[in-house]
Amino acid sequence: MQYMLPQVTDDPGLQVLRIERRLQRERAARLEGEAIAEKGLRELYEKQQRLALVETIAAASNQSASIEGAFNLAIKEICKYTEWPLGQAYIVHCSSEDLRLEPLQARHVTDEDALRPMIEATSATSFVCGEGLPGRVFASATPVWVQCLATDRNLPRADAVVACGIHSGIAFPILVGREVAAVVEFFSYKDQEPDAALVTLLGQIGIQLGRVIERKRAEDRLIYDASHDGLTGLPNRLLFRDRVDRAVARARRISGEHFAVLFIDLDRFKLVNDSLGHAAGDNMLVEIAQRLHGVLQQHLAAYTLARLGGDEFTVLLEELDSPNKAMQIGKLLIDALRTPILIDGQEIYASASIGVTNITGTEPSPETPLRNADLAMYRAKSLGRGRVELYDIGLHDIAVERLRLEGDLRRALVNKEFILHYQPIVSLETHEIIGFEALIRWQRGPQDLVFPGDFIGVAEDTGLIVLIGGWVLREACRMLAGLQARYPRPEPLAISINISPRQFTQPDFIDQVRRAVLNSGLEPRSVRLEITETVAIGDPERTILVLTALREFGVRISLDDFGTGYSSLNYLHRLPVDTLKIDRSFVTGLGLTAEGTQIIRAILVLAENLKIDVVAEGTEQEGQIRQLADMGCHYAQGYYFSKPLALPDLDALLDSSAPLSKVAARTAD
Repeated sequence: MQYMLPQVTDDPGLQVLRIERRLQRERAARLEGEAIAEKGLRELYEKQQRLALVETIAAASNQSASIEGAFNLAIKEICKYTEWPLGQAYIVHCSSEDLRLEPLQARHVTDEDALRPMIEATSATSFVCGEGLPGRVFASATPVWVQCLATDRNLPRADAVVACGIHSGIAFPILVGREVAAVVEFFSYKDQEPDAALVTLLGQIGIQLGRVIERKRAEDRLIYDASHDGLTGLPNRLLFRDRVDRAVARARRISGEHFAVLFIDLDRFKLVNDSLGHAAGDNMLVEIAQRLHGVLQQHLAAYTLARLGGDEFTVLLEELDSPNKAMQIGKLLIDALRTPILIDGQEIYASASIGVTNITGTEPSPETPLRNADLAMYRAKSLGRGRVELYDIGLHDIAVERLRLEGDLRRALVNKEFILHYQPIVSLETHEIIGFEALIRWQRGPQDLVFPGDFIGVAEDTGLIVLIGGWVLREACRMLAGLQARYPRPEPLAISINISPRQFTQPDFIDQVRRAVLNSGLEPRSVRLEITETVAIGDPERTILVLTALREFGVRISLDDFGTGYSSLNYLHRLPVDTLKIDRSFVTGLGLTAEGTQIIRAILVLAENLKIDVVAEGTEQEGQIRQLADMGCHYAQGYYFSKPLALPDLDALLDSSAPLSKVAARTAD
């Protein structure tokens, strides 16, 4: 076998050519490698720069005490990185009409003189959703890059852009979750083509700045929650004390400025909570807060309405034109509550007692005006509720006495110092006693008999009335059982027992009545429970249920002081009542004014149509008795027949077989 060897040429030219080609390939490979390396280094450097930018902004965002501080630094660093001459931030602002982007005090400018038209236009311009560069970002929640602003038709600052020689613009959103909370925009003199990597970088920065806003909102919420009532959104006691403290300081410095504090306590609000539930009570408080705010906003330039808790509100009145203005405002607030409040389809009537004190500048602490207004409020309650009272120095003594009275009442319960007196209820047809009303007295000492007007208010406010009322119910039933045994009649004597608002709303009230009646051995029909109009319509549906259950048990129901409270005519035909008791204020006016006579006549006609008995209270004159009888009134009670009597005197009265007359009443006295 023969092998062919390659031919070897000794031509020097060819050898040189081969070497040159090889060197060219090697050089090309080297240049390509260098280019790749340079590009890699460039990209690495770019990444490092962008990472450093994000880290710088992140660190500043975490350390900044304000949104403006974090945004200012971020805008400055971005402008430095991109060589953009102008950057501006906008914050979303919620106005009464719409959401707008308002310019934030966060801006970076490389040359203020050259960019002054743009700075002025930006400072004076806000944007709605979709308007201008920021508005488009707000609408889309994505970055917007405009390469040539000169051709952009949605540019409210077009004149300023042209005047400053600006060519391109970019804006990106600051997101909190999915919500656009702010927008940052930048401008360039150059024709800037969209840069996807830069847009991604700005998105990362937007996340960091979004956390700044989120953190600030959380801080603001904590501060707000610490100083505001969670239910109504009104300032709480802490914030109100601060405002009062400042008002006291101003009153010390500036003579002639008038300030006042109002303390507002809702009357019988616990009835709503107990009968309708706390949700209904909360709804009522919110509605009342809105009504109070409406009055204050209409009549005052500067005020602070606060909720201290429960059913207590306070108002700081500032810049008053006279010291008397506070009392006028208090009366307007009372009037604002007269219209019934609709809660879950039911009309609820509200009223309030208001105490007023003027700030003089001599108060030692912000608690002093509050305490003084509180004392005046209690004065308003003691005088009948639903009124406004002005503080005076004597109320301090009243407050001390009130505190002492509460302690004495608690001891009186333990020591069994309460007694009952009984006032006869008389038939106007036969002048015979058909029953009695049980009236509580407090035997505070051997010669110290305290009447209910002097302690029932404190008992109501402290809740002691529930215990006292329970005792009255049991004792009156026990007494009547003995009286019926000693004085048997075809139609047994009856007992009327007043039921307090708090007592009526107790969950076990029906059971309390049943136990008291059954334990005494009485026939239920001998017991008449007296409730006021206020109690009756506080929660009409519950009232009907409770009264119906009691009627089914056999007790009788009387509507006390009829005509003096809120009109219950809308509900009267639905209420299972047996008797209306005409208030003494109408009886007193009988024969003196046409109005008093007409009211009584109307009540009697109403009762006749509903087949309800009527008792006239407070009868003291023979002429009143004759007129009432002529008008068809069935029964009466009052000093004309007899004052309220202790049990021994009651026996003496019943031992007489003659009809009760004024002579008998004088003998009893």
